[in-house]
Amino acid sequence: MIIYSWNVNGYRAVIKKDFRDWLDGCGGDVVMLQETKAHPDQLGEDDREPDSYSNYYWNWSKKKKGYSGVACFSNPEPMAVTMGLPDPRFQNEGRVLHLEYPDFHLFNIYFPNGQMSDERLDFKMGFYDCFLEYAEELRKDKPIVVGGDFNTAHTEIDLKNPKPNSNRSGFLPSERAWIDKFIAAGYVDTFRMFEEGPHHYSWWSYRFNARKNNAGWRIDYFFVSEELKDKVVGAWIEPDVMGSDHCPVAVEIDV
Repeated sequence: MIIYSWNVNGYRAVIKKDFRDWLDGCGGDVVMLQETKAHPDQLGEDDREPDSYSNYYWNWSKKKKGYSGVACFSNPEPMAVTMGLPDPRFQNEGRVLHLEYPDFHLFNIYFPNGQMSDERLDFKMGFYDCFLEYAEELRKDKPIVVGGDFNTAHTEIDLKNPKPNSNRSGFLPSERAWIDKFIAAGYVDTFRMFEEGPHHYSWWSYRFNARKNNAGWRIDYFFVSEELKDKVVGAWIEPDVMGSDHCPVAVEIDV
């Protein structure tokens, strides 16, 4: 099974930028999108339910329009689909889709950004902890796969300029420590199974020709719980795919 994740930074914008050509040709069994910024009613049927996929799931922000939101397009029909995390604090921004398949629980998550204020940073850290607690509970049943925009670069090789950004949300010690905690709990960064080197990023600022100069951050990931590690046959980033300030990332799992 090939699973893609892409923060499209506005679905209505990206569908005007050759998104459908990419979607129809990517070969993904499941495609997970973040930051869709759209209610399904704002989309035409062909965009809401692209014909290259058989199943379509949307979770949009109930808090305010044009904000956050996730979607999944899937050919293998999941056994069950749920939205949000168990804590009501984390249910109204459209950040989580959970698809259950026979071999694993699959999460599509747009993790919060903590740059706006200390309050939002606290919200982000609470969201992280709530997700990990929930994943650990579900993991008693079957393995976990989680993909999406984590909004944190883990180590210094995961961004071009680590030192100037060490006091910025997205690379704060507390955020990086949570990813350490996540890994210590038995979750594996699939990309690093295949590529240990630097200069691999999934997000670039629109400013200062950042993408042209590859001055980016790797903040989009696929993690699997370690009992599924031996089933991971590939993981990659597609930096040449345009249309958003993020690019797609993918994992292939032998099921």
